[in-house]
Amino acid sequence: MAEQSAWKNFIAGGVGGVCAVASGHPLDTIKVRLQTMPAPKPGEAALYRGTWDCFIKTVKNEGPKGLYKGMGAPIVGVTPIFALSFFGFGVGKDLVRSVTGDQSEKLSLSKLFVSGGVAGVLTTVIMAPGERIKCLLQIQQGSGEIKYKGPVDCAKKLYQTGGIRSIYRGTILTLCRDVPASGMYFASYEWLKNVLTPAGKDPSELSVGSVLFAGGMAGIFNWAVAIPPDVLKSKFQTAPDGKYSGVMSVVKDVMRTDGFKGMYKGFVPVMLRAFPANACCFMGYELALKFLNKLVPPS
Repeated sequence: MAEQSAWKNFIAGGVGGVCAVASGHPLDTIKVRLQTMPAPKPGEAALYRGTWDCFIKTVKNEGPKGLYKGMGAPIVGVTPIFALSFFGFGVGKDLVRSVTGDQSEKLSLSKLFVSGGVAGVLTTVIMAPGERIKCLLQIQQGSGEIKYKGPVDCAKKLYQTGGIRSIYRGTILTLCRDVPASGMYFASYEWLKNVLTPAGKDPSELSVGSVLFAGGMAGIFNWAVAIPPDVLKSKFQTAPDGKYSGVMSVVKDVMRTDGFKGMYKGFVPVMLRAFPANACCFMGYELALKFLNKLVPPS
């Protein structure tokens, strides 16, 4: 199969991203609230006992719309983020092939992983501030203090109090999450597409069910790698100013209060969300790509 042009990957990736956010944001809200809830004091019950308890309390206290708190930030940023991600994967593959000197090379799993990692680097510029704003909006209801009226208000207040540095707080941890996770994401999707493609057929001819399965499993593999740094990122981005001096202070705090299992807070909602959200993402990507190829046939 011929490689898709950069602009087609960019547009189709944006479509896939919108599909992913729309289908997965409620469980993302639950994940962030579980990851960032304060440790209970001796004799006190935890704010949430688990995924289902968090879901019930959110809907009871805020209505169904509470599950969509903070969605404005990822929706606004999702098109360029996913567009850059799929574009970056294409750039990564070109870079890897330029090293080997064979532009027609069928890349191995390890080379696909490296190519995917490039996508993670490119998206961090947009992902880091979007994640910071999203997480702050997702947790503020549980704190009992409504500081931000929405994504724009949140961005303005962060800039007023701490400048651009405050908006980009957590960038290193976002990189630590997204580079290996993106590598796993794209490598596993390409690998599964090849596995599911019948002999003599092209991966572009896969059935809807096969694309949904490959995309959903890519999301599972992605988050299996991403959860620990995501926990650290969420805690760091939502902590009061001065609480953490750096990455290691967040690690020490998590290990001291929750132990190793604290690195996997939010595991259940993450995995519940990972399959359908990413199945929708890749389905949207593939459909958009087919539409674009009909409009402008590959040369």
